[in-house]
Amino acid sequence: MQARMSNPAMVVPGAMQAVMALGESAKKGGASPRTHALVHLRASQINGCSVCVEMHSQEFKKAGATDEQLFTVAAWREAPYFTDADRSALALAEAITRLSDRPDAVSDEVWEEAVRHFDGSSLAALVLSIATVNLWNRLNAATRQVAGAWKG
Repeated sequence: MQARMSNPAMVVPGAMQAVMALGESAKKGGASPRTHALVHLRASQINGCSVCVEMHSQEFKKAGATDEQLFTVAAWREAPYFTDADRSALALAEAITRLSDRPDAVSDEVWEEAVRHFDGSSLAALVLSIATVNLWNRLNAATRQVAGAWKG
């Protein structure tokens, strides 16, 4: 496999620094590294970004995920391995990633459940984090970046 081109964030001057800074800002909002890795992994699975699925699977495991959690992220609704907070973050990640799949992109039900588990700063960080991983997914998928190549 070969990428179509280098990742656009690496080609356009200043873009990599800007996107990285955005991601770092999201991590300072109060949500745990495990939660960030969890939503990044789920959004990346939905978007079919092999680079990010590989990367965020490793991050999720490093942040304390069990093998059972790692193996069942894509089937989280049917798996007993996730907390209510995990489930609310996953539902939010799916809604934000699949904006056009329903008339109300992020339903009040999904939003209110997230509010039950995350304070204002943590929730803002999650929304920003999910949006940022979706940006990375789109850059990688459009240019067919190859999983493992980012390791260098």
